[in-house]
Amino acid sequence: MRSNQDWELIEALKGIKPLGCKWFYKRKKRVDGKVESYKARLVVKGYSQKPGFDYEEAFSPITMLKSIRILLPIAAHLDYEI
Repeated sequence: MRSNQDWELIEALKGIKPLGCKWFYKRKKRVDGKVESYKARLVVKGYSQKPGFDYEEAFSPITMLKSIRILLPIAAHLDYEI
């Protein structure tokens, strides 16, 4: 990652503890069992956050597929722009 200049290493701010991270590896296999590709992903350990200290509030919009299926025909009938 450093050779591709994907990130830049900086000093942590005083009084702030950085969140940890870890790598997840995945092998994608073909039908015959041979490995087709490898994937790696760096993820943050978000479970180590403390409410009110590391963040104030969390917002995660979640929409049910049933709601979308109802609203799309209504929007099309009323000629709304989607």
